[in-house]
Formats: sequence, C-alpha cells, structure tokens
Amino acid sequence: MKYLARFFLALLLLALPIGISAQQVNSQTVAKIREAAERGDARDQHNLGLCYYNGYGVQQDFSQAVYWWQKAAKQGVAQAQCGLGGCYYNGKGVQTDYAQAVYWYKKAAEQGNAEAQNGLAYCYARGQGVKQDYSQAVDWWRKAAEQNVVNAQYNLGLCYANGQGIKQDQSQAVYWYRKAAEQGLAHAQCGLGLSYYNGQGIQQDFSQAVYWFRKAAEQGNAIAQNNLGTSYYNGWGVEKDVSTARYWWQKAADQGNEIAKQNLETYH
Repeated sequence: MKYLARFFLALLLLALPIGISAQQVNSQTVAKIREAAERGDARDQHNLGLCYYNGYGVQQDFSQAVYWWQKAAKQGVAQAQCGLGGCYYNGKGVQTDYAQAVYWYKKAAEQGNAEAQNGLAYCYARGQGVKQDYSQAVDWWRKAAEQNVVNAQYNLGLCYANGQGIKQDQSQAVYWYRKAAEQGLAHAQCGLGLSYYNGQGIQQDFSQAVYWFRKAAEQGNAIAQNNLGTSYYNGWGVEKDVSTARYWWQKAADQGNEIAKQNLETYH
C-alpha cells in the first residue's frame, strides 16, 4: 500500500475583509452607509459594497457590490481593491477577467493587504491573468503567510516541499505546514502527517503522522483518511486494527480515492 504524497495548490475563495458584520447592519444602517457613500466617502463605499456582497441589510447583489467597490477601489481603499479582484477572479457580479483580478489584487497587495497578496500569488502560480512565475508566487505567499493567512502558509510550504519558485527545503516545508495545520487547515495537517511519516524535514515519527492524519481525516480529507487507514492496517504509530483501517479506507473511497479503493479490494 502506498501513501499518496500528491498535493494541489489550494484555491482560496477569498475571505473578504470585514469592515462591518451582519449583526451591525439593518435597513436603517444601510441607509446611513449609502448616504455617506453617495457623498463620496471611500470607506462607506467599501462598506456598502460589502453589504451587497454578503446580503447585509439588503438583498444580495454582486453587481452592486462591484459597482461600489470600484468607486472605493479607485480612491485607494485596499479592502475594496481586494474584494474587486476577488469578484473579477470568481466572476461574481462581473464577467471573469483574470487580468483585472491581477490588476486589483496587486493594487491591494502593494498596500499590504494579506488576502490580496495570497490571491495575487495564486494567479502567478496558475498563470492566470499574468505569466506563470513561481518565484513571484513564493514572494507574495510569503508576505501573506507572515500575516497568518492559512492558505498562503500551506502553499508556501508546498513550494518548499516541491522546489517550486524556491530551493527545495523540507524543513521549511514542515515549518509552514505546521503553521497552517495548527490553524486547522486539513491539507496542511495531511502534509505535516506525511512529513512525519516519511521523515522529510523532521525526524520520522509514525505516532505524530497518525495524529495529524486523524486531524485531517476528521475534516473529510480523503488522502488523510486513506493514510490513516493504512496506518491502522500496518500498526504504524497506532495499534493494528483492520476493521478501523477499512473504516477509514471506505471513507476515502467514498470520495473517489483510488488507492483507498484498491486497499479495500486487496486487504482484508
């Protein structure tokens, strides 16, 4: 049985910066925000866009979110620039346009907006709206990771693990996987588990591998479920238990994991 050591860059549905929350907003609040926005107040133009994007106090309307974020973005509001970039990237309220997504992400990223830095890095890694450049992706992911953006931490670890855009360094991969894993990201928990299992960048420790596989498996990560099942089958880092092994293989197989399907057919 093999451990599946293949990972993918995590596409982040950007968590938009929150200037206001649903609990703070009602129709009267929106009216006050709109009045200020129409006077040209950049912060409230951003907030009105946020209301429309999330349906705070108004019916959700992505095109209106784009309209107001464009106004705030042109006045230099980084949160609005990031939100606008996300709309262009995901085709919400506007036709998908990766070049425009890159344009607005960069505007916000250069002001230090962490989510925009993460989005811009992803565009560089995928070559969407800009020429593919992993070294640029690494630079922007590092900036976002240092601001505690969990997907950026995972993706930076992935770049170190694979030597994409930076010299391969498994210990740095472990460092960034751990940062993201401790924030609860299942992909990173699985990656950290594999690092412990393979002894890459850290001393081999099957019990720690099982610990992190379990964390990810309980969140539904199919690779971790398969790996946890294999650990139980072989008694690696945990007491051997074939029925529990098959339980986790079945969980992974139900999600289409081919190795788990093979394990169920082969090992009883």
